[in-house]
This record gives sequence, structure tokens and C-alpha cells, in this order.
Amino acid sequence: MADKAELRQQMIDAFEGANYPISSPMDLVPALPNGPATKFESGDFSMTAMELNTKISGGEFPYDSPEAFVDDILEQLEANDYI
Repeated sequence: MADKAELRQQMIDAFEGANYPISSPMDLVPALPNGPATKFESGDFSMTAMELNTKISGGEFPYDSPEAFVDDILEQLEANDYI
């Protein structure tokens, strides 16, 4: 089982380098340490940034902070039974 707090911190660390506010997922790519191949892992959960983009909806852009963006991602992952 995935540790939601661990995933949240991994994602915040990866996305915090973007220039906020962000208006699309493409605004995040330059900030990611390994680009779209940046992987988030915890327990039995493992997904790249590219996979996240294809598995969940586009979100409620714009986002003013990495925390707001990551919290929305985690809610969507939970709602779709990925975590």
C-alpha cells in the first residue's frame, strides 16, 4: 500500500521548481528532475509523471502552488483507486 504522505513529499519536491502559477501540465516539465520520466514510488504504487498525466484528468488549472497541485493529484489518484 502506498504511503500518501511520502508520495505527497516526492511530488512537491519534483514540482516545486516550476514557475507558479502554472496553467498546464507542460509548465511542469522543465522543473522535473528526469522530465516526464520522473518516477513517484511508494509501496506498491509506481508511476511516472507522464503516466500521471494520462491516468488522471487535467486538473483545475491554474495552480498557484505545488502543494495545491499535488493535493489535487493525490485526490484524483485516490478517487480512481490508484492509491
